[in-house]
Amino acid sequence: MLDLKRQYESIKDDVAAAVERVLTTQHFIGGPELDAFERESAAYLGANACLGCASGTDALWLALEACGVRPVDYVITSAFTFFASASSITRCAAAPVFADIDPATSNLDPGAVQKLLNPSRAVRAIMPVHLYGQCADMDVFASIAKEHGVAIIEDAAQAFGASWRGKKAGTLGNASAFSFYPTKNLSAYGDGGLVSTDDEELAAQVRRLRNHGSAQRYYHEEIGWNSRLDALQAAVLRVKLKHIDGWNQQRRAVAARYDKLLRDSGMVKDGGLTVDAQTPVRLLQTRPEAFHIYHQYVVRALRRNELRAFLTERSIGTEIYYPVPLHLQPSFAYLGYKRGDLPESEQAAQESLALPMFPELREDEQQRVVAAIAEFYIR
Repeated sequence: MLDLKRQYESIKDDVAAAVERVLTTQHFIGGPELDAFERESAAYLGANACLGCASGTDALWLALEACGVRPVDYVITSAFTFFASASSITRCAAAPVFADIDPATSNLDPGAVQKLLNPSRAVRAIMPVHLYGQCADMDVFASIAKEHGVAIIEDAAQAFGASWRGKKAGTLGNASAFSFYPTKNLSAYGDGGLVSTDDEELAAQVRRLRNHGSAQRYYHEEIGWNSRLDALQAAVLRVKLKHIDGWNQQRRAVAARYDKLLRDSGMVKDGGLTVDAQTPVRLLQTRPEAFHIYHQYVVRALRRNELRAFLTERSIGTEIYYPVPLHLQPSFAYLGYKRGDLPESEQAAQESLALPMFPELREDEQQRVVAAIAEFYIR
């Protein structure tokens, strides 16, 4: 599914030098490495400010808090995403409101969001998720935000380097959150996250919140948290940041090969939104406005669980992102959702399957993956 060792072999000397630099200075929390990574990330994204923190989950919480989300508020987000998209909202003591997805892309459906905005619900923010590395429809979300006076907080955890109409993810809302978990396309050697914003006041608050609400040591303007990105991770990320465009292009090439191999196999029908016995595999659409960086390569598959077991028997790794939509998670039962409320998210949870995806994946390995999928459906 993912071979991190191949990437490490190509950068290990630079990583060793970066780590040695930190060990020589003995400056482990904050300091010049973090400052440099934040500057370099901001320059790469085209953002006014980037603030490192302990994880992508913390980045979401910091962005929400700094955007003024409070206990009386509601935040609309996707039902088909990782748990942190919603748990970060509850961490602000606010209430998540789940909207359905566009079945073509699996991203949050702006039309579904629009229907949830009404005077009786104090919606403070909308959190579009750039799922699998493709930006959500930020044209429509920007229009909705302007019309209703709500903040846009991008969950860009899977989308470092992705863009919408040439503008990078992380610069399309009031604030954005990235994750550097080791499986991400820009990854640390442990946990790490980043908040990006063009708002200097918001950036200043994030700096305080990640440091116990303090801008000056032992003086606390508000109640924050300990959520700092350490210097070792910042040093590693500085090395990797220099390679991210090349790695993203390799991912796009891998995705294009998968598209061709799957279409050539006869298992795929372009334009359809369902899977059936004649066309058991469906490719997700890439919007023309989006520069997709393929953090994951996900298809929709007939008899998904059986197919996954078949591939596992042949030593082919796969993953399900995500098997249970958030509105049906037991921890959110108190919100009162029931099966059938968000049918597109529920269908995606039954059919989505992520195939092996990383920049160094070879064409012969992809051919073996697709051949095994074809074998499953024609046996």
